[in-house]
Amino acid sequence: METVARPLPPLDIVVLDDDADFRQYLEDILKDDGHQVRLCATPDEIWATNAERLPDVVLLDMKMGTVTGEQILDQLRARWPELCVIIITGYPDLDDMRAAFRLRSFDYLTKPFSLSQLREALERAVNTLGLGQSDVERLRERLGQRIKALRAERDWGLKELAAATSISVSQLSSIERGIHLPSLEGLITISRAFHKKPSALLADIDF
Repeated sequence: METVARPLPPLDIVVLDDDADFRQYLEDILKDDGHQVRLCATPDEIWATNAERLPDVVLLDMKMGTVTGEQILDQLRARWPELCVIIITGYPDLDDMRAAFRLRSFDYLTKPFSLSQLREALERAVNTLGLGQSDVERLRERLGQRIKALRAERDWGLKELAAATSISVSQLSSIERGIHLPSLEGLITISRAFHKKPSALLADIDF
């Protein structure tokens, strides 16, 4: 059966690039895809706009005149360690790439890149980091993945977990796929089946 790609959730994206035409190009194509876009021409502008509201993604030009992208990325990491930064550059350089990944940029795109390449980078960020999701959506997805992993560690099928929890196979399947959250009672029962406290299970998924 052919897998249909899910559309990306609307993202809040900040673009820092000193090329006005390229900033406008990115704003046009990203807004057409349903994203919110804020444009910055200087580092001072990105500090101000990020302080006002932290975006999901920063698209960062690596060549910014007297200020290097490496310097900006270093400061972004110091201020917002978990912020998703995707490097964009028209002058690919091996040292820049090393610096970008040393400072934990999420991805690296070389101009001219296609719209599909940009979409793929954003899709990877969404899938990897859970961007654009509400807290409840993120909790459903992470909890489901963790329960599935714990079950696999014990070499259990859904039937074994159902027997240990008295929760139906269909309900457990829905929970593992991130469609539904278990009730509080269900969370306690599932945690006990794995000899864990509910608080420890939530800590495992950083909630």
